[in-house]
Amino acid sequence: MVDSETQDRADYEGPLDLPDDYEPEAEDHGDPGPSLTDDLVALLEDGKTYAEAEVAYQKSRAGFAANRLKGAIAFGLGAFGVLHLALIAFTVGAVIALMPLLGPWGATALVTVILIVAGVIMLRLLKGRIDDIRDAFSDSNDE
Repeated sequence: MVDSETQDRADYEGPLDLPDDYEPEAEDHGDPGPSLTDDLVALLEDGKTYAEAEVAYQKSRAGFAANRLKGAIAFGLGAFGVLHLALIAFTVGAVIALMPLLGPWGATALVTVILIVAGVIMLRLLKGRIDDIRDAFSDSNDE
């Protein structure tokens, strides 16, 4: 024989882990939450905020890079000046070292000819590099 409490439980079709005296709360349909329009407006505002932050970040990054570039150019020019002076000292030293063997005019002529040959070789190498760059950007497809 089944008592009435067991019969009531058998008739209940719901989750088994709820207490026996559970009554579902009445749903309040008064505030449905944000609408799709509200969500789109919020998305656009977030996108605008993100874009403004990205522009500010890129501006600060460009400022930092420009500041570092100024310093790099200054150090590069300083290094170029010092190396230029070192090459002048080497040239004068070579002329002085060759004077006992060739005389002052012969030593000067030899060092001058060697420097001119080195300069012409470097100019030819430079021309080859420039031609390679020009070929890379040319519109003709001769390959």
